[in-house]
Amino acid sequence: MSNSKAVVDDSQSGLKPGIGDSSVLKDFLALIKIGIVNSNLITTFTGVWLALHFTGNRFLDNLHIVFFVLIGSSLIIAGSCSLNNYIDRDIDHLMERTKARPTVTGKVQPGKVATLGLAFIGIGTVFLAFTTATAAVIGLIGVFSYVVLYTMWSKRQYVSNTIVGSVSGAVPPLIGWAAVDGNLDILAWSLFLIMFVWQPPHFYALAMRRVEEYRAAGIPMLPVIKGFKATKRSIFLWVSALLPLPFLLTSLGLPFLVLASALNIGWLVIGIYGLKFKDDIKWAKMMFIYSLQYLTILFVAMVIVTLV
Repeated sequence: MSNSKAVVDDSQSGLKPGIGDSSVLKDFLALIKIGIVNSNLITTFTGVWLALHFTGNRFLDNLHIVFFVLIGSSLIIAGSCSLNNYIDRDIDHLMERTKARPTVTGKVQPGKVATLGLAFIGIGTVFLAFTTATAAVIGLIGVFSYVVLYTMWSKRQYVSNTIVGSVSGAVPPLIGWAAVDGNLDILAWSLFLIMFVWQPPHFYALAMRRVEEYRAAGIPMLPVIKGFKATKRSIFLWVSALLPLPFLLTSLGLPFLVLASALNIGWLVIGIYGLKFKDDIKWAKMMFIYSLQYLTILFVAMVIVTLV
C-alpha cells in the first residue's frame, strides 16, 4: 500500500468556497464519477431490454422494473465510485487526471464522501430489491468486487488489478437481466463475458497513456511493470478473445453477428495498422478511443436489432 499522506484534512466540513472554479454540482458529479455511471447505464438498459424481449414481456408494461433497475444500479455504481474516491484520496493528487477531484482539493470532507457512498449503495440496493432479490444480490457482488477486491486489495498490489476490476464492470448487464429474470439465461452471461473481456484492452490502453502518473502513484499497472511491448501484446490477446463471443448471441440474428464481428476485426486491424507509429502513446490513444466507440455501438445495436 502507498505510504503517501492524504492531502485532505478530516477537520474540514462540507464544500469550501473559493478553491478552484468547480461548482457544487460539478464536484458532486466528480465524486460519483458520472461518466462511469452513464456508460454503465447503457449496458444495464441493454440487459433489461433483452430480458424483456426474450421472455416475451412488453417494455411499456414493465416501465416500473426499468425505472427501479436503472435508478438502483445508478445509485450503487455512484456509491461505489464515491467510496473509491474516499479510499484513493491519498494517491489521487499524484495523477493529473485525478488531482482535481474534490477529495483531493479539500472541497469536501472525506467522512461525508464515505457516508454518501454507503447511503447510495444502501438506497440503490433497495431499489434493485423492488425488482428481484437476484438483482440486488448481484448489485452487492459488484460493489464488493469494485470497492474491496479492486480498490482496497488488488489495485495497489498486483499487476492483475485490471482483470480483478473487470468483474465489477461486467456486472451491470447481469443486473439488468436479473431484474426481469432472476434465473439468468445464457444470454445474460454472454453479456457479462463480453463486458469482462472488453475491459482489459480498454484500460491497458488508458494505462499506457497515463503510465508516468500510475508510476508516480505506485500503482502496478501492466505498462508500469511489464512495459509497452508486453502491454501491446496483452491488448491484442484480449481483443482476439472477443472474436468468438458474438456467436454466443446468435439469437440476435445475422446482422448483429456481422456487425459485432466487424467491430472485433476492426479493433485488431486498427491495432496492427497503428504499430507502424513510433509513438506508443498515439497508438494507445487510438485504441482507447476505438474501445469506447466499440462498446457503445455494440450494446446499442443489441437493442436496435430486436426492434426490427
